[in-house]
Amino acid sequence: MAKINVSVPSVAAEGGLSQYMEAIKRYPLLQPSEELELAFQYRDHGSEAAGVRLITSHLRLVAKIAMGYRYYGLPVADLISEGNLGLLRAVQKFEPEKGFRLATYAMWWIKASINEYVLNSWSLVKVGTVAAQKKLFFNLRKMKARLGVYEDSELTPEQATWIATELSVPVEEVHAMNRRLSRQDASLDVPVSEDGELSRMDMLVDDRASQEDELASKQERHLGSQLLKDALETLNDRERHILTERRLRSAPITLEDLGKEYGISRERVRQIENRAFEKLQTAVRKAAAALESPGRRAIGALRSLSSSMS
Repeated sequence: MAKINVSVPSVAAEGGLSQYMEAIKRYPLLQPSEELELAFQYRDHGSEAAGVRLITSHLRLVAKIAMGYRYYGLPVADLISEGNLGLLRAVQKFEPEKGFRLATYAMWWIKASINEYVLNSWSLVKVGTVAAQKKLFFNLRKMKARLGVYEDSELTPEQATWIATELSVPVEEVHAMNRRLSRQDASLDVPVSEDGELSRMDMLVDDRASQEDELASKQERHLGSQLLKDALETLNDRERHILTERRLRSAPITLEDLGKEYGISRERVRQIENRAFEKLQTAVRKAAAALESPGRRAIGALRSLSSSMS
């Protein structure tokens, strides 16, 4: 299949739609016999000129279909561009010998291309893309109009049931999609102050700890570990071992097991543990007080250490 290089008019940002419609009207519509001949020339002989004429003669069809999607709040220029891509794919896959007009075949490709663009771009939080949700997304407004329901109005149970029955979808999904379509996304960059300098983003509260607090917490943990390491050196081997096994392990050893290891009673092990813990606390406090400026970090480290070993 030959590649088609075609340059078509584009919709300008301001007041461009009417100009675009006027521009594409200069491309003549094709008679059935002429369209059939061009289709065979393009498919069988790779005539790029034939492909270009097939495309340009159907630009008005794309614009008409795209206008039906303008209520989704997306730029009409983008809708038309996506529709033109669908038209291009339709021309490339068109089989003229089946007897259908190109417009009939292309309509489905154009709509599919625009539908996909709308689903992907309509909302920052993507609308579901399962078959039932797609059906709801593109038909709910039409069904509400038949019921005489305003765009943003809630649906009564009877109305939602009727729509669900007509579209063969669950009632719950009808209500969910209606709420979804009634609440457009709001940009966080929208100004909320008169001078325009304050936006929604500026008013959001960050619950995370500040970098200063995180750094201070990290320093406290490091200082606490160092104070503990130094204080443990003030204990004798048996005191250090018993305290470590009883207070610093995720799964502490029982008093009975330590008593068997040292050949002493459970109560004696408890006494050694308590005495070692008191000596450790005293050593940590002295070390913290000896710091030139203990401040919040040393105090916090001491509290954290005492809490973790209690």
